[in-house]
Amino acid sequence: MTSQYNFKKIAVVPTYTDFVDIILSKTQRKTPTVIHKQYSINRIRQFYLRKVRFTQSNFHERLSQIIQEFPKLEDVHPFYADLMNVLYDKDHYKLALGQINTARHLIDNISKDYSRLLKFGDSLYRCKQLKKAALGRMVTVMKRQASSLKYLEQVRQHLGRLPSIDPNTRTILVCGFPNVGKSSFVNKITRADVEVQPYAFTTKSLYIGHTDYNYMRWQVVDTPGILDHPLEQRNTIEMQAITALAHLRAAVLFISDPSEQCGHSIEEQVNLFENIRPLFVNKPLLFVLNKTDIIRLEDLPSHKKELYDPIRKDPDICFLEMSTMSEEGIMAVKQEACERLLVHRIENKMRTKRAEDFISRLHVAIPEPRDDKLRMPFIPEKVLAKKMSMEVVGENRKKKLEREIEEEMGDDYILDLKKHYDLPEDFKYDIIPEIWEGKNIADYIDPDILKKLEDLEKEEELREKAGFYNEDSEEEDEEMVRVHELANQIREKKKLLKLESRIKKASTKPKLPRTTPGMKRARSVSGLRNKMRELGVEIDAENPNTNFNRSVSRSGVAAKKARLDSAARQRSASRSVSRSRPRDEMGVKNIEMKEKLRKVGSKAQKRGNAKYSRKGEGDRHISVKLPKHLFSGKRGIGKTDRR
Repeated sequence: MTSQYNFKKIAVVPTYTDFVDIILSKTQRKTPTVIHKQYSINRIRQFYLRKVRFTQSNFHERLSQIIQEFPKLEDVHPFYADLMNVLYDKDHYKLALGQINTARHLIDNISKDYSRLLKFGDSLYRCKQLKKAALGRMVTVMKRQASSLKYLEQVRQHLGRLPSIDPNTRTILVCGFPNVGKSSFVNKITRADVEVQPYAFTTKSLYIGHTDYNYMRWQVVDTPGILDHPLEQRNTIEMQAITALAHLRAAVLFISDPSEQCGHSIEEQVNLFENIRPLFVNKPLLFVLNKTDIIRLEDLPSHKKELYDPIRKDPDICFLEMSTMSEEGIMAVKQEACERLLVHRIENKMRTKRAEDFISRLHVAIPEPRDDKLRMPFIPEKVLAKKMSMEVVGENRKKKLEREIEEEMGDDYILDLKKHYDLPEDFKYDIIPEIWEGKNIADYIDPDILKKLEDLEKEEELREKAGFYNEDSEEEDEEMVRVHELANQIREKKKLLKLESRIKKASTKPKLPRTTPGMKRARSVSGLRNKMRELGVEIDAENPNTNFNRSVSRSGVAAKKARLDSAARQRSASRSVSRSRPRDEMGVKNIEMKEKLRKVGSKAQKRGNAKYSRKGEGDRHISVKLPKHLFSGKRGIGKTDRR
């Protein structure tokens, strides 16, 4: 595609909010922001005048870029003009660009009007309000273009996805009913990868592939399927194919399916061909029968074969057969299409006046023999001798190739790479030592290790025969058996207790519902004694050394606690008078005065917080008064324009 039609270079069209943010933030960054007390009124006017004009120039620049980068339908090739009309609606497209152009003029006029008013501003306040009004009106104008900007961004994205079709280069155009094998043909002869599926309208837009023929690059355009109905009833997908047929100077391949697997009869396909034939005027035309692997022309019934007779007899139409499945006849179709298009392009060039000017300047010289003497080409003797020696060496070659050896031996052949090693014959098949961390493993292997292993195995056999490893099977007495059984019962009981505790912890229900009565003591000495008796263990309740028979003296702790409680009671009694009223009610006559004081206090806090931009009375943050990146370092000449 030439640079004129490189739609991928169109810049992104921002939305209304992004557009305004970009322009106003740039104005804030690139223009002065502080007015000092000593400024005269003339300097204040220039300060705000600069902001208005800078904003207007930025708007003008960005809008002009949008208008210039989008293609004008009058300037582009008719193929792209009609394609854009089919895809985006020409009127809507022109209207959107026209609205952007109108917005640019309105912003320019707003800048002129307010620049004139700013020259008569008599105070800082009036100049500031005029600047604010000017920028506000510019933003309002852009706000009205929100839908146009959104539409143009969608058009830009779609234009960037369009195939790069050059309308003036060598082109082969493939058309026909849906599902007749157009995309399969394009995939076979080009490097394109068009989706192929066994249903209609798999291809919904134009696809392009490239192929080479006679050392020249050719573009092959795959069009969506066309149905046989009037032009005004065709949808957007079909109109893309019609647009390409109408405007591209190309060789046209109309593909037909004689097997009727596409879902359309031969009669419908021939009628479509005759219907769109006016679009093929002054173009090389090929009528191709596809799917010959299923049925050939000569195998068709006579009444169906007769439908193709008018097309076959037409001298301007090349009638061919092929199969994209078995690839039969594909290259013949490609060569015929390329040759016909080359001849057609040359004939068109020869009809122009420019070709006559060139032909008049050209003279083709054809030398004539001056005598009947035969003059052979001269070849030096050394070259002939070298050529002869090479032929002799080729005939007397004794060394067999590995491929020849493999063919001779057949299944018995084994690839032997060691025979080509540059080593003496005795060393070629030696085992290569295994090296690990720079050391040969063979150096650490005991040569007598196998003998030692045999001796060790014999010794083990003798020990087994002597009964060295036999265990002493002593019968356990009744006491030990009872102890083991008791231990097993205790272990089982522990497991059950653990499971119960896990289930209780895992439950999400409240531990103590409101209706639950007071919890009684679950464990007691008698209960423990009964459980242990069940397990077969007797507890001596008379023994004073058991844990539950020991008593702890708590008299000292109780006395101390009583003393502490009485002291705390006395202190609270002494302070009850001073803590009887809250602090916000002390010194206040009644409830009305208390409410009034609360309101006055909150107002005072708000005033102080607003003055220092605090969130509340607890906010102690101190913001940076002088940003370091703007006020540190040495200032050179011309470096203060952003302050």
